[in-house]
Amino acid sequence: MSEDSRPPDPTSGTPGNAPRPGGDHATDPVYSQPGRVEPGRAAPGRAVPDPTQAGRTDAGAERRGLGTGYAGPDGRAVRWPDGDQPGTQQQYGTQPSGTQPSGTQPSGTQPYGGPGPAPFGPAPSGSRGGWPPGPGTGWGGGAPVSGSRDWRERGGGRGGLVVVAVVALVAGLIGGVLAAVGVQSASGGGSGGTSLASPLPGGAPSAAPVGSVEQIAAAVLPSAVQIVGARGEGSGIVLSADGLIMTNNHVLAAGAGGGLRAVFTDGQVVPVALVGTAPAADIAVLRASGASGLLPAMLGDSDQLRQGQPVVAVGSPLGLSGTVTTGVVSALRRPVAAGGSSGGQDTVIDAVQTDAAINPGNSGGPLVDSASRVIGVNTAIASLASGSGSGGGEGGSIGLGFAIPINQARRIATELVDTGEATQAAVGVSVQAGQPRGAAIAQVAPGSPAATAGLAVGDVVSRVDDRIIEDANAFVAAVQSTPPGQVVTLTVTSGAGGPRKLPVTLGSRIIGGR
Repeated sequence: MSEDSRPPDPTSGTPGNAPRPGGDHATDPVYSQPGRVEPGRAAPGRAVPDPTQAGRTDAGAERRGLGTGYAGPDGRAVRWPDGDQPGTQQQYGTQPSGTQPSGTQPSGTQPYGGPGPAPFGPAPSGSRGGWPPGPGTGWGGGAPVSGSRDWRERGGGRGGLVVVAVVALVAGLIGGVLAAVGVQSASGGGSGGTSLASPLPGGAPSAAPVGSVEQIAAAVLPSAVQIVGARGEGSGIVLSADGLIMTNNHVLAAGAGGGLRAVFTDGQVVPVALVGTAPAADIAVLRASGASGLLPAMLGDSDQLRQGQPVVAVGSPLGLSGTVTTGVVSALRRPVAAGGSSGGQDTVIDAVQTDAAINPGNSGGPLVDSASRVIGVNTAIASLASGSGSGGGEGGSIGLGFAIPINQARRIATELVDTGEATQAAVGVSVQAGQPRGAAIAQVAPGSPAATAGLAVGDVVSRVDDRIIEDANAFVAAVQSTPPGQVVTLTVTSGAGGPRKLPVTLGSRIIGGR
């Protein structure tokens, strides 16, 4: 058993995406990595891989969750897979919320562009498939263009049918009035005297206010890069003018069988080579071959973040490069367990939680503050598993996104570039959920920092320094987010005794390299 690992929880035994006792599969939260490419599903013209670092949910695997250790407060398991769940693949280019509900549509209504009667009269002659073209325009469109994306709104379906039906009814009731207005306007002398004839605004556009989303986007977009492979895509952060890039380790799966390319905002498209990777921290560093004149990102201080402060996420969700979304820091020190290595080893991220929209393809991109400084690397999302449609694919953003704090990512990337190895703190224990809270010590490695400090099997850790430890994941995240060699103070309870303080000097383990 590896250091700082958590043993399987015997109470969890449901493999894959089968509905678990006490929870409806259609509404259970599923956690995945948004830059992760998924097996078995692809948009037209794009193959999708079987990634090499799939999280595992075999029978007997422990239940891990968002700050809940092995199960939620109500006893329901919360899964934190690596984005690769059998039957829950993200299909690029489709609506993340699932497929349109089945059932008979009201007569004469085609809200998604299917053929149907015109609500304002017959379609103009010569139109192909109806006019205007596109979804929900009344007369419907022709057959969808091959390879086009499905741009239905989340929450379409029957609600949309009702709206269209009501619009059609109102149009019918006032059709005569519209016709009369049209006749009067046609004889009224054209567009003169209307807003259509007004001149365009003059003068140069005003400068974007400092700290506005517009100003942040202008400053950060040149430092964000799209990473494209034969089997998917992700995002990255420019670290140097000559093409050093930081991204997530799981984004590398997109290049399986064909390599990766970096697409910059100035139009440069160049191949990239691996500098180093740390799967257990989900960080990788790449070098763009032949790139020049790039704008390196400004890195901030994630230790200074405050809950509620505004943030902006930048990346390439679903291949849409240069996408900007906004939100706030929803929470700090949020333990997020997600698979980060080919051996199924868990990555426990001491994450920054945000409600800025993060979707598949955002992984590895920057999360920035109002001063345009990178304060996190977008890495994972929580979404609701879809119980309908083919494959039961996962949905997209529901306002629960997670980023690796930049101070942790910076340290790992610096080690990979300077030494070719990446390290992570370790104490030499395995832990499980304590009762009613805390992390219970299950094993202590002989000669480890924990053994030297006097930690014993059965002890329950309730704090690391001033940080409250809710469960095993929180303990692992607190240790792994601290640099090796530092001294931390554990608050420990043994049996019926009272809490005591134990100083522990953190050890080190190698978690990656070139």
